[in-house]
Amino acid sequence: MKKTTEEAFNGKSIRPTTMRILIYEYMETLTAALSLAEIEKYFHKADKVTIYRTLQTFLEKGLVHKIMDDSQARYRLCADSCEEEEHNDRHLHFYCRRCGQTTCREEIMLPESLSGSLQIDEIQILAKGICEKCLTAK
Repeated sequence: MKKTTEEAFNGKSIRPTTMRILIYEYMETLTAALSLAEIEKYFHKADKVTIYRTLQTFLEKGLVHKIMDDSQARYRLCADSCEEEEHNDRHLHFYCRRCGQTTCREEIMLPESLSGSLQIDEIQILAKGICEKCLTAK
């Protein structure tokens, strides 16, 4: 069952401001990760610093994760299993060279036993190629 914005914020101890609610609800509608510039473009009348701070708060609280591709950071809502102390971001991120979208591929997961006796704080897996949508649009 999908969480309401209020439930998502309460679960992460995030104070619900108007801008935080708007950004969260916008990000819920997305299938691809967006850069800060793309989010700023959507909220073109909003203060850019407020958007940046909102994303940083979401990142710190485990509500969004940051995906680094070749050129920039992109943001996507996390799964419910992410926490403030630890993002459970062990899935593949796919960058399409044709349409430029970065998507989370949660069906492709790294095993948790990967770390063994190591302390791994962050894993980023980025694959590049052509997505299904672009392949069928030839």
